[in-house]
Amino acid sequence: MKAGGFDWHAHSISRATAVTPTYRNTQNVRRFLTAQCGPHFRFDRPFMQWIKDGEPKTMGEVADEWLRRNSP
Repeated sequence: MKAGGFDWHAHSISRATAVTPTYRNTQNVRRFLTAQCGPHFRFDRPFMQWIKDGEPKTMGEVADEWLRRNSP
């Protein structure tokens, strides 16, 4: 493990992965969220701010929130 915690560039991400203070919007994160949310997944500023708001959440909750915000 990288000094300081989870390596968002290299470590495997699952729905149970906790969003840590070192969270980054990496290609690894984008691949995970595209797999969870579909090919139309995109980051936007309000969503990125929500991810990093300091509230405890998992990557599964992040995917579910994106789907909630972007459902027709």
